[in-house]
Amino acid sequence: MYEAVIAELNHLDGPDLLAPLVTDLFCGNIALVSSFGAESAVLLHMAASIDRSLPVITLDTGKLFSETIAYRAQLTALLGLTDLRIITPRANVLRALDGAGTLHRRDPDRCCHIRKVLPLENALTGFKAWISGRKRYHGGLRADVPTLEETDERLKIDPLARFTRRQMEAYLDYHDLPRHPLVEKGYFSIGCAPCTVACGSADNPRAGRWSGLSKMECGIHRSPAGAASHNSVSSAS
Repeated sequence: MYEAVIAELNHLDGPDLLAPLVTDLFCGNIALVSSFGAESAVLLHMAASIDRSLPVITLDTGKLFSETIAYRAQLTALLGLTDLRIITPRANVLRALDGAGTLHRRDPDRCCHIRKVLPLENALTGFKAWISGRKRYHGGLRADVPTLEETDERLKIDPLARFTRRQMEAYLDYHDLPRHPLVEKGYFSIGCAPCTVACGSADNPRAGRWSGLSKMECGIHRSPAGAASHNSVSSAS
């Protein structure tokens, strides 16, 4: 469906890639998904420089660090974002499947599915394209992230895929953007509080996510068939 767009723009990165997609090709049909994590300010600044009214979707799982919530408010005000959409899990799903709020301890994949994957799927309804902030230098399943791909009949855009850590740091410094307050405490990647520890390095920034487990991703970045193992959860929603 989007082969021509991918072929035309695949060589671009950063704001050069974002601008034609946001202002022309998908104007009114594109959203940015942000965790307001350790490096989120870069992509948010790029997008706001193009269109501050671009919908920004963020997942509030109910398990976020208080520092992340404060940082979200700080960046939203600083960048003048006018369409921030804070998405939460459905209360009935939480009651049915995680009433005690401890699901992350015994089944972190299922916890991520009900607190992140399902809410994001609902939030993206009606959009033809969405922007995420994955980088190849994060390694693991992100080592070969494409800048443009079609998933779930949408165009998925990763304008920072080819950026290096040095480029990210340089962008933050050049634009004098504030860092997430947990970065100075040793957090290289920041997710939900119960499943994130102060750990990681420049070469392996996501080491502190689900530390000690084989789990590497929350599930929102997947192939179209990736949710099959949780169909029973979807039916509960």
